[in-house]
Amino acid sequence: MSLLLLLQTRGRMTAPELAEALEVSVRTVYRDVESLGAAGVPVYADRGPAGGYRLLDGYRTRLTGLTAGEAEALFLAGMPGPAAELGLGSVLAAAELKLRAALPAELADRGGRIRQRFHLDAPTWFREPEPTPHLAELARAVWEDRLVRVRYRRWKTPREVTRTLAPLGVVLKAGRWYLVADADGQVRTYRVGAVLELSVLDERFDRPDGFDLARCWQEHADRYERGVYRDEARVRMTTAALELATYVLPPAMSRAARAAASAPDRAGWVRTTVPIESVKHGHVELLKLGAQVEVLGPAELRDRFAATARALAALYPDRTEDAPAP
Repeated sequence: MSLLLLLQTRGRMTAPELAEALEVSVRTVYRDVESLGAAGVPVYADRGPAGGYRLLDGYRTRLTGLTAGEAEALFLAGMPGPAAELGLGSVLAAAELKLRAALPAELADRGGRIRQRFHLDAPTWFREPEPTPHLAELARAVWEDRLVRVRYRRWKTPREVTRTLAPLGVVLKAGRWYLVADADGQVRTYRVGAVLELSVLDERFDRPDGFDLARCWQEHADRYERGVYRDEARVRMTTAALELATYVLPPAMSRAARAAASAPDRAGWVRTTVPIESVKHGHVELLKLGAQVEVLGPAELRDRFAATARALAALYPDRTEDAPAP
């Protein structure tokens, strides 16, 4: 069945190509092709240097070789929300209808049941969806390998810039869409929601040899996480705060805090270091732990905490002296 689906989706393939794709010997390919022919599948061999095995034009097999788990996985992989944002909502719905029609009744029913039991909600909590009016056009340019000209809003000055980009792929991360593109020979990442204007050009481009979108994105994410935390705070905190950090601090900060934590003292406090983007960032993030954390350094960050503590004490003075005598 795997051999048959390969020929159906890829067209003509040689015996060595089939053997490599299926991780079997060439002799096994010869035997399986003979078995397909004996079963009535119109598979033919073309001779010569450009030859190989192919199916009779127009032949299609029903998906009767899918296992129950494979059928469930296909329906679970569908993402109606992101597909609609890419302009593929109706295409996805049509594909699912065809898949259901091709599957045996039992597998089609299992695929429907999994949609009623598992749902993917990509955006993070407490964040409104970011408008991406140019996403569908960008996706079309990615698919057709066409250059685009974008007017883009960025965080540094000048705030608005115009660039001609070779779009290599789009990525959905925590509910936000990003464009991975080649800009003057360098692969860069752009937030799709920050694209103000877009023009898809007639000019096409050649994708870089061996480009892997998933690997490229992971490398970008790793570089971003390493580069954004340029400073470090030395702190002492309670073991309860160290546990709470997992839920209230960014993952990179909580991971580092746990990894560098000393053994707790008799009072249940540990010493550790926490990566921070800046003094201002560290002040905002570590305040989430309240009085269960004490900043030891840098001095500027400690001074900020002291100023905040004094300001809070002024807002919430001790009223016990004014309380009436019992």
